[in-house]
Amino acid sequence: MVLLDQTRLPAEETEVVCTDVPALVRAVQTLAVRGAPLLGIAGAYGVALAAARGYDVEEAALQLSGARPTAVNLAYGVRRALAAHRAVTERGADRQEAARAALDEARRLHREDADASTAMAARGLALLDELLPGGSHRILTHCNTGALVSGGEGTAFAVALAAHRAGRLQRLWVDETRPLLQGARLTAYEAARNGLPHTLLTDNAAGSLFAAGEVDAVLVGADRITADGSVANKVGTYPLAVLAKYHHVPFVVVAPVTTIDIGTPDGASIEIEQRPASEVTQLTVLGAAGVAAAPPGGPAASAPPGTRAYNPAFDVTPPELVTAIVTEAGVVSPVTGDGIAELCARSLQVTIS
Repeated sequence: MVLLDQTRLPAEETEVVCTDVPALVRAVQTLAVRGAPLLGIAGAYGVALAAARGYDVEEAALQLSGARPTAVNLAYGVRRALAAHRAVTERGADRQEAARAALDEARRLHREDADASTAMAARGLALLDELLPGGSHRILTHCNTGALVSGGEGTAFAVALAAHRAGRLQRLWVDETRPLLQGARLTAYEAARNGLPHTLLTDNAAGSLFAAGEVDAVLVGADRITADGSVANKVGTYPLAVLAKYHHVPFVVVAPVTTIDIGTPDGASIEIEQRPASEVTQLTVLGAAGVAAAPPGGPAASAPPGTRAYNPAFDVTPPELVTAIVTEAGVVSPVTGDGIAELCARSLQVTIS
């Protein structure tokens, strides 16, 4: 598997090559590959890789599914490819044929996600036009939700991109997204490549931006949406939802149906990934060609030695703070458990037909 190494962006566009599942797991855990939909695609290809290499496919699936516990798409993609592999194996197919079945399923998921991205962009733009008649949208986004996380053009970013192409995007406000700066490094990179008018801000500047009346809507992605409509997304999302509620600004989540986890009843039941303290207590220094490097004498400290750090990768936004959830199968608004269940049932019917 050949992946664009997202840890090197924006300074360098380089590839990371994964020849086995442990290498792919490391790529997932180090965020070389990241973003909920793309993790599902990578997980499916990872099962196909294990099958093609003749490794224990069941064990590989376990390793991949546990690589990042909060992102439900990863386990979903793994299950899809594993089920295809099992079905062919149980019919007596040889290893090569079973590996081909897993690869075909991974490619199918990849195409489906690209189609979902296109549909979400259209539905999201229609919703924005309904909520904000007159165009000239000023949109605030958090983390990274563009083509870097998707088989297509993304989730929330794809909506902003559609607004830009329609001449209705005045400004994309980009949160830095500390501590790993997915907004500064990745969303600003994608915005620049696509010619979007964008401005970067520190996460703690969002409040003053709302107070100044400079935000018309918040668009974010999701790593898991529970049965009651709670949304797990990159840490820092929940405070934006609170600010949006206070300032009467629409807060919209854009995610494929595969991000909805009916088996998890509510936000309190989501396992939140805890990242290493060093991401907060040490500074990353970019060396030649943007490669992360330690300065002379070791890593540069941003906190005194021995300082503990609270570094969750995600937080959870309750459904009452979410204006709408946009998926390829439809929009849920207001966000309720019944609405989520109805959407999933409708999506299942479309898939079966």
